[in-house]
This record gives sequence, structure tokens and C-alpha cells, in this order.
Amino acid sequence: MAHIFEPATSGRSKCRGCGQSIARGELRFGESVPNLFADGDTTLWFHPLCAAYKRPQPLLETLETTTEGIPDRERIEQVARHSMAHERLQRIDGVERAPSGQAKCRHCHEPIERGSWRIRVVFFDEGRFAPGGSVHLGCREAYFGTPEVLDHVLHFGAGLSDTERAELTRELGAG
Repeated sequence: MAHIFEPATSGRSKCRGCGQSIARGELRFGESVPNLFADGDTTLWFHPLCAAYKRPQPLLETLETTTEGIPDRERIEQVARHSMAHERLQRIDGVERAPSGQAKCRHCHEPIERGSWRIRVVFFDEGRFAPGGSVHLGCREAYFGTPEVLDHVLHFGAGLSDTERAELTRELGAG
């Protein structure tokens, strides 16, 4: 089975990128991966933009062969190409304030101060995203290979308030 774009047949599937439900009739991207528990393949469902951020290679391969209309296709392609150019961007899973001072930055290995912003990192392995630690905002360019992480962080920061989004835009937009 190949990767596909199709409207969601029900509202039960969840996006593997953001964890939110994919509404019935909404366009979704399906990545075909080997099934670890049985013979054959299984499909991982994503919102197209979430797939552009987290799984750009299979998404771009599918876009090349898809002739049907994909809403916001240019932006999806642009995001996917940016994620492909800087592979570690695919690991971004949002941003949060550090609840304690115990976690260490994946880049500099220094503690992340309690209450300071940190970028959550995940790794894709065997069809799942597994937590992989955090990175200081100040270490973003060195770790991700680009200072341009704002779009990724805000996309996966669904729980952020408008005030928090504005603060992050000021802090990350400077890069």
C-alpha cells in the first residue's frame, strides 16, 4: 500500500503529529509503514501540515504523484522542504515552561532552569514518536541547524495562550 491523501471517513482517527482528531471529511495524509504486530502494512494518519513538519519525505513523495487538489499545497510543500533541509526540525513537538530545574538541554547538557521555555524533542522510531528531551531556546540554532523554529513551535503549541504565543514570537522571531 502506498502513502495517500484522502478525506477522513470518520472523525475517529487522530493525527500522529499533533494528537488532535481529524474531522470527518477533512483531508488527511496516510503514511504506510510496516505493521509491527502482524503481516503487512499499517497506515499512520496525519493532518497534511503536521506531516509536512514531522514526516516531510513521504509527504513530498506523495505530493509528486498526487494530481487531486490539495488545499494550501504551496505552503505544505514549503514547510516540508524546510523540514527536509534541517532534519532535526522534524523532532520539534512544541514548547513548554520547564516544571523543574532537573532536565538538561540535549545540545549544551546544561540544566534547563525552572520556569524557562524549552523546546520539546521527539524521535520517530518504528511508527511512533518517542519523547527525546528538551532544548533551551538559546540553543535552537546550534541544535536544529537553523534559528527559524517559530512556525514549528507554534504549530505544535496548541495549548499556548495568546500571551505566550506573543512572548515566543518576540523571543524566537529575533532569530
